[in-house]
Amino acid sequence: MTFTEQANQIFKQAIRDYHLKDCVDTPINNPYEAHSIESCLYLKCWIDTVQWHLEDIIRDPHIDPVEALGLKRRIDRSNQDRTDLVEDIDTYFRQKYAEVTPLPDARLNTESPAWAVDRLSILALKIWHMEEQVQRKDADAAHIQKCQAKLSVLLEQQVDLSTAIDQLLEDIEAGRKYMKVYRQMKMYNDPATNPVLYKK
Repeated sequence: MTFTEQANQIFKQAIRDYHLKDCVDTPINNPYEAHSIESCLYLKCWIDTVQWHLEDIIRDPHIDPVEALGLKRRIDRSNQDRTDLVEDIDTYFRQKYAEVTPLPDARLNTESPAWAVDRLSILALKIWHMEEQVQRKDADAAHIQKCQAKLSVLLEQQVDLSTAIDQLLEDIEAGRKYMKVYRQMKMYNDPATNPVLYKK
């Protein structure tokens, strides 16, 4: 099984587990060994899934402004958790390939493996929810047809992105590409760099 085959299975499992209750306050029940890559992938997709639904809720035009502000702060925290976890996944890859010596003509990729995995997790969510739209009984035929066409594109994109990630990992393992990881510097979350906060 390739890395992305495993990842896509875990993402689907996390999304399915979330939708058993379909509530943003449902506690996570991660079935994988703590600190394993499988546990990180499950947690990553769980965070993405909860945030997906928080984003749905906050777009209610009739939402109470105080509730909306609370949700916005919760989404900000979720984004930070997501970023931290992506960096943990990159740490896993760096450790896995630490003994690989890049070839003299090795090239750098545009993004780290974990940021590509981040996109794969979001893609799994898009597929799940587009499938929901295709299966709706209260929607007209035009809506179903439109969503079916979008779903076909998303499924093709999942195959392509999975292939690209697996090829990137093969290239890193063979020394044809090398990893550089730039830690995300979320300035708006830092009281030392957000002027609204440090000028208080």
